[in-house]
Amino acid sequence: MAEAMIKGLLHQNAIAPNHIIVSEPRKDRATFLSNSYRVTIASDNHSAVNTADMVILAVKPQVVKEVLKEISSEVTVDQLIVSIAAGIPISFITYHIGDDKRIIRAMPNTPAQVGEGAIAVCCGGSATQQDLSDAEIFFNCIGATVVINEDHMDAVTGLSGSGPAYIFLIIEALTDGGVKMGLSRDIAQSLVIRTLIGSSRMVLESGLHPGQLKDMVTSPGGTTITGLHVLETGGIRAALIDAVEAATQRSRELSQVFKP
Repeated sequence: MAEAMIKGLLHQNAIAPNHIIVSEPRKDRATFLSNSYRVTIASDNHSAVNTADMVILAVKPQVVKEVLKEISSEVTVDQLIVSIAAGIPISFITYHIGDDKRIIRAMPNTPAQVGEGAIAVCCGGSATQQDLSDAEIFFNCIGATVVINEDHMDAVTGLSGSGPAYIFLIIEALTDGGVKMGLSRDIAQSLVIRTLIGSSRMVLESGLHPGQLKDMVTSPGGTTITGLHVLETGGIRAALIDAVEAATQRSRELSQVFKP
């Protein structure tokens, strides 16, 4: 995800490569990022943080505590701290670096890697509305951003955070259906993907409710209503709702571990 943000920022010409400082523990990975994007590689977390205007915590949840303790003496109130560490509440961050710090919490998803991420952001600590606006501009380089209250972050995790996996499963299943009916896998998958992209754009650009758009495709006694009947009989609607609910609940359970 860190690389996706670097790629997005550079693609939008939002910042010069030499103004991005990366602290990466794996030497091979650090070399790759330096060679690919011409970013500056810091020798450690301390040197990465002490000259930064914005500090991005793009680390795994299990190492957040260690990283926060390591940089706590370097972080100042003049810096904006942006965390994309899944399941880590703002209260956990402020506990380790101080509630006078300006903190933004964000939940991007994997399509950010291709500039089509869905990102939710919220603010805490001493973060201002301007900080929130700056975070929106930052994340809009890799997708589309919405502002939420932090107590909705688990729901975001269960919906858009986990959502790409649901969509990949649907793509795979529809492709298998096409193969079962005699199409080659390449052709079936291409048709499914284009159908998904086109349908999504219709919802975005038409402003119509998905149910209205569905009805526009559905002729009386036709093929579409027959297929929809099978989907409804199989409980697809309830299954997707239940998936979001279960993933949200699991996110809440995991977040409890990181309460200060």
